[in-house]
Amino acid sequence: DMFEKPMGLLAIFEEESLFPKATDQTFSAKLMDNLLGKWDSFSKPLPRPDPDAHFAVIHYAATVSYNLSNWLEKNKDPLNDTIVEMIKNGGNDLLIQCFADHPGQPAETKKDDGGRKKKGGGKTVSSYFKNQLDDLMSTLYKTEPHFIRCVVPNTHKQPGGVEPGLIMHQYQCNGVLAGIAICRKGFPNKMTYPEFKSRYNILAAKSVAKAKNDKAAANVVLDVIKLDKEKYRLGHTKVFFRAGILGYMEEVREERIGMVLAWLQAGARGKSARMHFKKLQDQK
Repeated sequence: DMFEKPMGLLAIFEEESLFPKATDQTFSAKLMDNLLGKWDSFSKPLPRPDPDAHFAVIHYAATVSYNLSNWLEKNKDPLNDTIVEMIKNGGNDLLIQCFADHPGQPAETKKDDGGRKKKGGGKTVSSYFKNQLDDLMSTLYKTEPHFIRCVVPNTHKQPGGVEPGLIMHQYQCNGVLAGIAICRKGFPNKMTYPEFKSRYNILAAKSVAKAKNDKAAANVVLDVIKLDKEKYRLGHTKVFFRAGILGYMEEVREERIGMVLAWLQAGARGKSARMHFKKLQDQK
């Protein structure tokens, strides 16, 4: 909220970048007037490591001071649209690819009252970044993302070299171990009752057939395999499992399927052997 609200950090940054007479000092003063004391995450800069820092943000891991010198100039990104259009229409494939997402110079400039261009998005680096971040978050909310944590295996850039202490330190710093601990204390895996019944019905088919509803069927299955009640919880519409329990459920299911297949195979082979024996008897 501190960043995206109408008078948040990004909004003030955008406004000052478009104001011709704005300076680093006016930008800093405006941040202090609008954010200091109103947001717990915003504070005055720490004297170390940068004594010239203008403000600080209290992040989850630590308080970080920021020096906003030349931020306004860097944020303006004064690359002319005409130049971008020339680059996009040029013959250098690398440059064309680099500016593929840049709108370039529009073919027709639409105007509203007063002859001004209609507002269609900012022209600063921060506005482009915010739009890309919004698109990314929209995509993430529509999907089930899986993140990959990259770690440095050793400090000598040796193929196959592993330094356990270095790797564990990275896991501790980037929150992987804390995330695993939180997941193990809670119930990170869940499954709807109809889905659970459809998948694990084979573990207690006769009892499931007598169950009044899907929730009762799930409870019967978990009782039959004698799963510790501390390892799961039955909700209103879903059954929740602690970390690793779904893997155990899959192992039990595969074992039961193997038993059923072995029984079918034994019956089929027995029937085939009896038919062959009967055929030999008839030949005599």
